[in-house]
Amino acid sequence: MFQPKYPTAPATISTFTTSAVLTPTAVHPPTSTSSACGCQPPAPAPVPASTPIQHSPAVRTGALLAAGAGGVLLVGTVLVSLLLAVAVTAASVTVCALVLRSLLKPRHTRR
Repeated sequence: MFQPKYPTAPATISTFTTSAVLTPTAVHPPTSTSSACGCQPPAPAPVPASTPIQHSPAVRTGALLAAGAGGVLLVGTVLVSLLLAVAVTAASVTVCALVLRSLLKPRHTRR
């Protein structure tokens, strides 16, 4: 019951075959430019020049407004929750005061 159940691999992945097996022919690198197997390694891809992304002023202003609105919403949420906590505390203190007053008040008073 508590042993994990591992999924089985599909048949296409589990029957992996290779078409050729390379065997090393020398322990040191060849001195010529051709490799031992006659194939050339792939040429490295050219690295594009990195250019900084230029944003328009409208995009920057919109991002600032969105961040500002998010901050205002966060501060508003915190303030509302604090106000709610104060209101609940005040209501519970009021109920406790009324119960204590009714318990301590003398029931029979002469006039």
